[in-house]
Amino acid sequence: MSFSILYVCTGNICRSPLAERLLTMRLDAALGQRSSVFGVTSAGTHGWDGSEMDPAAASQLSRLGGDPAGFKGRQLTPAYLESADLVLTATRAHRQLVLSELPQALRRTFTMTEFAHLVESAHTGDTPVPADSPAELVAWAASRRGSATLDDYDVADPYGASTRLHHDVADRISACVDQTVAALAGTALSVSR
Repeated sequence: MSFSILYVCTGNICRSPLAERLLTMRLDAALGQRSSVFGVTSAGTHGWDGSEMDPAAASQLSRLGGDPAGFKGRQLTPAYLESADLVLTATRAHRQLVLSELPQALRRTFTMTEFAHLVESAHTGDTPVPADSPAELVAWAASRRGSATLDDYDVADPYGASTRLHHDVADRISACVDQTVAALAGTALSVSR
């Protein structure tokens, strides 16, 4: 049994592959062999099938300790959405596109910032989080949607932009990934049973 996480952005060459590679790397660091219960992938709503990561995004991934080698962009398909247990998008517009493709994915689709904020706020709030499984964590987050608001749910698209914007976007994604890892790490044992 495994738990699959799908990151979604526009071209699948900047934001979503950076998040995919960081989450995979950090789950490995946090969980060792138990991280194999998580399958992490990414795709783009206008994905550049077979493309490598954008060089500026790849540089930021390397700066954060990740490895862009071997990455190939993918076009988002309904099959990818159907098989994902958790869908994390770069923006609300991507989230809306996902839901227009697969409305039944509502309770497992979030922007990456929204999910990170919800699970992070759980550690500081009074409400206990049922962390017996990743699926319970996702259901809990869906039930809390709207209880906490962010100034900005969207991660800007850095494609073709300045090095500074790429740096800021990478740092924002990195922070979201850290919060996601912290929440998922406690659920890994239940998935591997």
